[in-house]
Amino acid sequence: MPDVLAIGVDVGTSGIRAVAIDAHAETHAEAALPLPAPESPMAGWQEQAPALWRDTLFAVLHRLVQDIPRGYVPRSLALDGTSGSLLLTNASGTPLGPALMYADRRATAEAARIATAAPATSGAHGASSALAKLLWLMRHRPAADGFRTMHQADWLLVQLGAAPGTSDENNALKLGYDPVERRWPDWLETLGVPPTALPSAHVPGARVGTIGRQTAAALGLPADLALVAGTTDSMAAFIATGAREPGEAVTSLGSTLVLKLLCRQPAFAPEYGIYSHRLGDLWLAGGASNSGGAVLRAHFTDEEIARCTDALHPDAPTGLDYYPLPTPGERFPFAAPNLQPRLTPRPDDLCRYFQGMLEGMAEIEQLGYAHLQRLAGETLRSVRSVGGGSVNVGWTRIRGTRLGVPMLNPTHREAAHGTALLALKAVA
Repeated sequence: MPDVLAIGVDVGTSGIRAVAIDAHAETHAEAALPLPAPESPMAGWQEQAPALWRDTLFAVLHRLVQDIPRGYVPRSLALDGTSGSLLLTNASGTPLGPALMYADRRATAEAARIATAAPATSGAHGASSALAKLLWLMRHRPAADGFRTMHQADWLLVQLGAAPGTSDENNALKLGYDPVERRWPDWLETLGVPPTALPSAHVPGARVGTIGRQTAAALGLPADLALVAGTTDSMAAFIATGAREPGEAVTSLGSTLVLKLLCRQPAFAPEYGIYSHRLGDLWLAGGASNSGGAVLRAHFTDEEIARCTDALHPDAPTGLDYYPLPTPGERFPFAAPNLQPRLTPRPDDLCRYFQGMLEGMAEIEQLGYAHLQRLAGETLRSVRSVGGGSVNVGWTRIRGTRLGVPMLNPTHREAAHGTALLALKAVA
């Protein structure tokens, strides 16, 4: 009998990555390709053509299959996607226009409408939520009756063979799904959202279909490959790290700063940008700040980042009081759509300026975990780090000093591995 593999695909901001793991979570093949940056036709807008995702996904899977060793056969596949990235399709899944990406902030009027209808416990608050994007599209780009709402991961799963209308509980959260009651709430209809436009939200790791025969043949995958409900990119990154006990946390140091704390009970607070996902029998409370690697890249070249990383002095704080943001607006640890970046005074020493920014991000992280602990009633025990910034040892020391807890190494740093673990559930 051939050894069974599970495929996990991470559809991130800058590219798509796939891994194939065995029943012991060991990696046997991997592949990755970049994605172009989203287009910004107006300030605060971020759009992308879904066909770019599909074409890149198929190319990545084709490469992955070529690298799978003899004697191993993929039996399941799950996808993660960027949280809040949304598109409308017709009944069969054909896009009706470009997708609005996770960082798109145009739907401020729609966010105000949501605030009047949604309870504080909803994850749909804020202009960057999937629900706000849906309401904006319904108002400005109205579709004919029978349209469907799809997240990035949903649509790609349909391209592989899943039925249109298939989603997961984690991606559905920011569209208004109630993870406590595990259903779409009635208040969505008061906003004019037709129930037929909403997808079925499955438990991450549940089998939801089988790959299409023509797609399987084109990619060299088995015709009986199971398609599995996935999750969001940040949830997948958390799962990959090996954190599994209440009080364990993961900070994702990518383009943005994302915090996740494993808790016994959920926490919801739109005024702080805090929401909670289900994770098995526990809850993952967290939020995403607009601060992060994107602001560093706006002020430093790759060479300058490397040089100033080597010049960090974690035990000698700069005393600079920065709130690093790439553009105005913050989501977490407090919701402030018009908050201005604070990056002055700027010292003459470039590397001191760089360290001051890292210290500012560490303070955002500290405040974020303070809110999460208070609202969820859970004590922070440890933090694991993923994303590009996680390899910065000096920054880890700065962060660890502020947080006052052990900074642990993750089992895996790639979100694709976490998604593969979900796919593994369907064949375990």
